[in-house]
Amino acid sequence: MSEINKDIDKYYTIAKPLRAEIKIKGSKFIASAASVNTKEDAIQFLNTIRAEFFDATHNCFAYRIGYDGMEFRAADDGEPNGSAGKPILFSIKKFDLSDIIVVVTRYFGGTKLGVGGLARAYSDATEAVLSICEKKVINRTTSVKVFCTYEDISMVKRLVDEFAVTFTENYADAIDFVVEVHLSKVDTFVQKITSATFGRAGAMVINNKNQVFFSE
Repeated sequence: MSEINKDIDKYYTIAKPLRAEIKIKGSKFIASAASVNTKEDAIQFLNTIRAEFFDATHNCFAYRIGYDGMEFRAADDGEPNGSAGKPILFSIKKFDLSDIIVVVTRYFGGTKLGVGGLARAYSDATEAVLSICEKKVINRTTSVKVFCTYEDISMVKRLVDEFAVTFTENYADAIDFVVEVHLSKVDTFVQKITSATFGRAGAMVINNKNQVFFSE
């Protein structure tokens, strides 16, 4: 997906942690992938893998966080500079994923692969695990509060059902909804609520910060 055509309303991570293994000239490469929301989550997963494979020659990794993937890190863990972490990160980008960490554990098999061979091996291991991962949508939304009377509930509820990623509702003397709406549709949603009820219902943005909601 090109940056020009990138959907501002969603991006992708993986549905569940998975692992894949490849062997190259005696060396074993074990790629472990997991969805993470923060760099702290990423480091926690890394430490778990390091503890599991405490006797490995290397535990190289890369993580990428957020819609734009601007929070990232790649590490070679003793392999030649640029031969492990960067290929892992490149493969993550190739699969158009974020909020993810991939750790590639290597057990040295006695044959040196060279910088180019290592880069291919770490890339291939990463792609081996990502190719079996199911993608999971992360929706980017803004919170909109809607107020209406029972007179307009049918029309408002129809629009809420049409636009909401998720919502909560409260019924009292009047009705209010807190609706999570995709970023690109907020203005349209607010305008339709107002026009459909001839101004009787109100809608206002109550959280300008991007929220994220995982699809089921």
